[in-house]
Amino acid sequence: MPRPANMNADDPIEELRAVGVRLSTQQERRLQWLSRTFGPLVSSANGLSTAAGRTLVVIDPPTGPGAELLYGRLTADDAVVIPFGENPAFDFLKSKLTEFGTVGACAAGPHELWWGGLGWKLPEAASARDAPRVVCCHPSDTGDLHIYHLRRSLQRLGLPFDIEPIQTRRPDVVSTAEKIAFIQRMWRRHAAPLLFVAPDVMLQSVPSLPLLAGRDFGAHKWNGWEMSARTLYFGQSSAAEMLLSAWGEIASSYPDVWEGYLIDQAWSSVSSQLPLDTIWLPRSYHAVAGEPGAGNAVIVHNLNPSTVDLGPDPSFAEMVRSARHAGRAGGRDPLLVLRSDAPRDKAISIILRDEGGNARDAAASVEALASAFTNDHGGFSRLEISLCAWQRDVRVAREAGRLAGHEVIVLASGQELQPDLFRALAAAKTSRQPTNIDARGR
Repeated sequence: MPRPANMNADDPIEELRAVGVRLSTQQERRLQWLSRTFGPLVSSANGLSTAAGRTLVVIDPPTGPGAELLYGRLTADDAVVIPFGENPAFDFLKSKLTEFGTVGACAAGPHELWWGGLGWKLPEAASARDAPRVVCCHPSDTGDLHIYHLRRSLQRLGLPFDIEPIQTRRPDVVSTAEKIAFIQRMWRRHAAPLLFVAPDVMLQSVPSLPLLAGRDFGAHKWNGWEMSARTLYFGQSSAAEMLLSAWGEIASSYPDVWEGYLIDQAWSSVSSQLPLDTIWLPRSYHAVAGEPGAGNAVIVHNLNPSTVDLGPDPSFAEMVRSARHAGRAGGRDPLLVLRSDAPRDKAISIILRDEGGNARDAAASVEALASAFTNDHGGFSRLEISLCAWQRDVRVAREAGRLAGHEVIVLASGQELQPDLFRALAAAKTSRQPTNIDARGR
């Protein structure tokens, strides 16, 4: 069967730009990796065939039947890319696929690039040189007996590793802040990608996926949304360093909050400020001892087959669940955060209402806001853009902005915006005069 009609073979990324997809350098780099790994970029608008080995680009949200049709024609050799992955209109399609990764937003590429497929294409055989350095810490007061299986498994596989006892505030537990400090120390010491694992795990094969596919960060999402801090990959990049720093700052401020939620918040914050390239590790990197499939897993965790050791409170952070299931920012989280050189600490939150679900209109509005702020910030030091598909999300985002002391403006997705929008908003606030902008402020 002939291969499907591909995008411009000479420069498929340029063709994406031509149809209104604005990409950062990091997002372009991920697309190039996908085309080398899975196959050439193919637009879903060109029709679907059953040929294998494609990177299918979905720009417009499919209908329910359209998503079913697309899913039915995918093969294990295909990948799906959604350039406007921040839009909830794509959530149904994402729910049918395995999430592989995301690349965060920035001024150059103000969208969340999402990619997934039917299942990871895991290397059949990998050598130790394909794996990152494995690091682990444990309380010095507990001795070395409980890390015996981890150490033996790493030695058997011939992997580079550091397992260190550390002084802890509590004799039998490593706190989140202590864990982060250890990872940061290892990250600086080795100047190389790291795979942090909990001390009670055992590696059964070479963990090559993070190094072969990852760039900045990798984690497993338990139940599809809860980030587990028991297996974490950090690349040797400025984005990874910023994530570690943000996680550490949040952990210091909230030492009693569950570590998985803390890294979730750090990930959300960093992904909105720079193109953090994240891979979501498959269950084979977080298998539980005794469960079906654990014998073929890469990393096995000595846990009860429940969420008790991962998410202690089943209702915790319920507001972010649906968004994290879809690998995107939620209504209360900003999609994009931009900073200016304005001397005063004056922030503005723009909430885009996208109740119609038109992904291109929403994307154009995000890009227009980012361009307007970059060209003329109007004296605002910080811009936060949130995309809300439901009125309840608008209310939550508005309240979050007000609590942070921001100027809050609600705009309709797709409405025309003046180039000097932020200067006009600042002037109107100063003079307390209404603007001609169809928006609702504080």
